[in-house]
Amino acid sequence: MDGMSALNMTKIAFGCDGFDELRARLAGRIDRGEQIVLTTRYMPKRADEMVGGSLYWISQHRFGLRQPLIGFSEIEGGRCGILLAPTLIEVEPRPRRAHQGWRYLSAEDAPKDLPEGGAEGDKIPVALHAELAAIGLI
Repeated sequence: MDGMSALNMTKIAFGCDGFDELRARLAGRIDRGEQIVLTTRYMPKRADEMVGGSLYWISQHRFGLRQPLIGFSEIEGGRCGILLAPTLIEVEPRPRRAHQGWRYLSAEDAPKDLPEGGAEGDKIPVALHAELAAIGLI
C-alpha cells in the first residue's frame, strides 16, 4: 500500500457483557478450528484498504481488543463475510461511542496495543484503566 497504514474497522461486541465474554466466545471457535467470519449486510467500499488492518472490538463504550483482518468474501444472500485471524490482541481501553454495524477507523485514530506478558498482578483491569485514562492519570 505504498507505505500507508491499512485502514481498520470498529464493531460492537453485540451480546457480550464485556471483553472476557467476547474472549471466551471467540476462543471456543478458535479451539474448534473454525474460521472466524462475521457477516454484514454490504461489502465495504474500501475493503481492499482494510486487508492487513484490524477489526477493533468495542464493549461497554470502550475499545479493548482487536483482531487482524484477513479479507472479505461474498456470502449467500448477497451478504459480506469479514474474515478475521484467530488472534486476539489487547488494546488501550479508550472510550468509544456505540454504533450499529461497523465503522472505518484510521491507523492514526486506533488505540495502541497493550504490552504482552508481565506478571499476573501487573495488569490494570480494563474498567480501572479506562477511568484513570479519562481523568488523565495514564
